[in-house]
Amino acid sequence: MTLPATALQLRSLVTPAGVLELSLVQAAVPVPGPDEVLIQVEAAPINPSDIGLLFGAADLATAWASGSADTPALSARIPERAMAAMAARLGQSLATGNEGAGLVVAAGSSAAAQALLGARVAALGGGMYARYRALPAGQCLRLPEGATAAEGASCFVNPLTALGMVDTMRLEGHKALVHTAAASNLGQMLNRICLSEGVALVNIVRKPEQEALLRGQGAQYVCNMDAPGFQAELTDALAATGATIAFDATGGGKLGGQILGCMEAAINRSAKEYNRYGSTVHKQVYLYGGLNTAPTEFNRNFGMCWGMGGFLLWPFLNRVGPARANELKARVAAELKTTFASHYAKQISLAEVLSLDALALYGPRNTGAKVLVNPSLG
Repeated sequence: MTLPATALQLRSLVTPAGVLELSLVQAAVPVPGPDEVLIQVEAAPINPSDIGLLFGAADLATAWASGSADTPALSARIPERAMAAMAARLGQSLATGNEGAGLVVAAGSSAAAQALLGARVAALGGGMYARYRALPAGQCLRLPEGATAAEGASCFVNPLTALGMVDTMRLEGHKALVHTAAASNLGQMLNRICLSEGVALVNIVRKPEQEALLRGQGAQYVCNMDAPGFQAELTDALAATGATIAFDATGGGKLGGQILGCMEAAINRSAKEYNRYGSTVHKQVYLYGGLNTAPTEFNRNFGMCWGMGGFLLWPFLNRVGPARANELKARVAAELKTTFASHYAKQISLAEVLSLDALALYGPRNTGAKVLVNPSLG
């Protein structure tokens, strides 16, 4: 196969003037090193974590398109108060796209690299919004026979995060868990995992149709955070399941604190004696997303045994070690079309990522609006 010398790549830049610029550039097609493979990228999802790198602290309401059909650009202004957080990015043109899938069209000399030549693989390593990407063979996962790149594009972030939540629950001594934004692709995967393993799961959504979707997939406990009586319903579900660990995709606002408060209320229903410091059962909320960019707020109505922190995939994988990580990856590959199936609202080209119409779809990070980038289009 004859490869081009250069190919398109999507990059993100923060200027000293406080402007975020997305553009397509012609980058040199890399030559894989001895233990690397060159992937012709066919599919790469836009995850919330990707939007964080694509746009940084920019205000998407200020976005404007420019350039030509061949060289489109998308820009947005960054509020002055947020520029301090962007200091390390100033003037750096960054490759984007956490994960994706495609065909291995060239490989280095090592046995591991050569074994993947001609195979369709999923990969996690950044820079996947590009026609070609070179990565170590160890960062690739061979897709099952017959699986498409679209089916394998989301092999890593959502599936391993969902599996990591269940592993973390067990590692920290909890017996059931809570998940917010539960109708998302990740949430549906987590529901399927918990059903198959007999783990009680409390799902929190914000729309009746999301509640119906999860119940139709077998979920027993689904609470609508925008419905009257939400906290009472959540407390009932927590009392029934004994869930004392939660993973919150919203991040900002009052939801994390409400979950802790409802956990305490559920525990106190069976308390044998009063303790002015609250229950002695540890309650934990992990914030793993930022769907709500407002400050995180909570009232201390949940005693003294509690924690609120962050949860990310890479620290989890480092915590459990390579052997467990490989077990989880093997499970994802084996159940790619069932437990870990992903669904997308639209498939777009690299150039279309830079259109205002596409931004209006993927920018708000709404449930059911996940977009798949196909660099071969256009």
